[in-house]
Amino acid sequence: MESGSVESLDQLPPALLATIMTKLDISSICSLAVTARTFNSCASHILSFLPNFHILDISPSTELIRPLLPRNPFLQSLKLDCGQLNDSSIELLLRPSLQELCLHNCADFSGKLLSEIGSRCKDIRSLFLGSVAEKRGRAIHISDLEELLGGCTQLEALSLMFDISLFLRHNFARVWTLASEKLTSLEIGYISSVTVTELLSPNVGPHQCPNQIRPSILPGIQKLLLSVDYITDTMVGTISKGLVLLTHLELRDAPLIEPRITFDLTNSGLQQINQHGKLKHLSLIRSQEFHITYFKRVNDLGILLMADKCANMESICLGGFCRVTDSGFKTILHSCSRLYKLKVSHGSQLTDLVFHDIAATSLSLTHVSLRWCNLLTNHAIRSLVCNMGLKVLDLRDCRNIGDEALRAIGSLCKLKMLLLDGTDISDVGIAYLQHGIIGSLVSLSVRGCKKLTDKCISALFDGSSKLQLEELDLSNLPNLSDNGVLTLARSRVPISELRMRQCPLIGDTSVMALASMQVDDDRGHGSSLRLLDLYNCGGITQLSFRWLKKPYFPRLRWLGVTGSVNRDIVDALARNRPFLHVACRGEELGTDPWNDLDGSDMHDYEELDELEQWLQEREGESDDEEMEDAEDDAFVVME
Repeated sequence: MESGSVESLDQLPPALLATIMTKLDISSICSLAVTARTFNSCASHILSFLPNFHILDISPSTELIRPLLPRNPFLQSLKLDCGQLNDSSIELLLRPSLQELCLHNCADFSGKLLSEIGSRCKDIRSLFLGSVAEKRGRAIHISDLEELLGGCTQLEALSLMFDISLFLRHNFARVWTLASEKLTSLEIGYISSVTVTELLSPNVGPHQCPNQIRPSILPGIQKLLLSVDYITDTMVGTISKGLVLLTHLELRDAPLIEPRITFDLTNSGLQQINQHGKLKHLSLIRSQEFHITYFKRVNDLGILLMADKCANMESICLGGFCRVTDSGFKTILHSCSRLYKLKVSHGSQLTDLVFHDIAATSLSLTHVSLRWCNLLTNHAIRSLVCNMGLKVLDLRDCRNIGDEALRAIGSLCKLKMLLLDGTDISDVGIAYLQHGIIGSLVSLSVRGCKKLTDKCISALFDGSSKLQLEELDLSNLPNLSDNGVLTLARSRVPISELRMRQCPLIGDTSVMALASMQVDDDRGHGSSLRLLDLYNCGGITQLSFRWLKKPYFPRLRWLGVTGSVNRDIVDALARNRPFLHVACRGEELGTDPWNDLDGSDMHDYEELDELEQWLQEREGESDDEEMEDAEDDAFVVME
């Protein structure tokens, strides 16, 4: 060995080793920390000057997170799932040095979180707060919002993902006058349309003459995302007129009752959109969450009036426009030459004719969603695939789409996400993907495609190509059995999210096959899965829970099961694996794929089990006795 050389990384000088480790994310640092005592010591040291701390895939308790967040004057970005935290953690989380703060699932926090951010984080630039005070007994006062807006004078992006309609309206607009002049992006989880109108309307100031109009509040906003009770002409007009720099507008409503004309969007409201000509991204969605209702007062004329001002639009999403016909939708395609994303949902009058001559346009669409457009057939898809750059194609609940559409889709070599829920495809159609796009797909959903059988799994995973597939939804397939899952397991495809809910023929054999599956020889069994949804699968018994324990599925973070299998075992599993979110009431796991169409938030979860290991080593190893006792009790009952 030459003089001065080292045999392993842990023999490097501490300063050099620390410099290297600071280039890694938290999960990677923890994976190193469990391999050698030197790395563990270095990891503990660098946490005191690490600029970024991001843990969103697990929800740690205060006791677990405290040693990972020592005093650190250099911490600039903190992203955390706060599902197990509350107001007692505020002092631990909030640092004067923070410029970016992203806190999800803050249901057990009160409004104190907002006021403390305003007083402690003066230099913060980007702030995201989710589900604040949603737990019973927690409250937010207008004074908390006032301290937040008044204290964070450098704020550029603000996301308040909770219901702020509870604030008193007569104080609301006044409080927002305190907001940072640098604020360019605003997202609100729920707010009434009347409050939005009052907030953004230019009014007479308290010490001004009647003919002297006060400038609009928040004049610097470029990106506005709101969920409201009703999308109305008045609100749309106020937004379009008052926010002169607006480039990105997303509005979503979910009416509880059929809206009256004064609380609805009409052709007149659409005509007011983009008055200043800077808008590039527009989304107007009427959700069917509470009541089956549509934008019944908008027709082709409204779309035509809007399109006259939207020639530079790059992204358009329209949901619930039931009276708009092919003429209106074709106007968009032929007027917006820069359009790359088109989303239409509940387009009940949208037919194949919209895409008949799309090849004659200059469009280069990369993201297309046509959900619940039931008049579309295979002919529309054959025309649409002239856009060879398509990366995302969502045809969910288009019931007349069949195998011939898949034959055309098979030519899209850049396609990353394909959603086919509820379509009329069969195993024959899936086979068309085998030698085409299956090598490029990252996400595939065939939920509710009743004709599919185990043969579709063989067609997809025959080993003929190197697969990148990470997310697969096989839910609600009555003819999918354990044999199909065995084929999937033998393929060794590194799937991270697998959904098979409501499959009556899926049972314990599938769980055992997935638990034994090895993607790489040097990885643990079932190592790639981080989400597994088995809710209401007909053959799942207590036996499956033996295979859901460690060391199997080491990276599993979301599990869907039927709680009635045996509640004691389900609860014991949740306690045995504290970083595993066990859902047993039928709720959907993870996020809606449409929220991540461009794949920009796809993370590498390879090291998450090491993070869990390091955290648990710090609090002491847990044992399996409680889990085993619950299983024994269950089997006694079965006998």
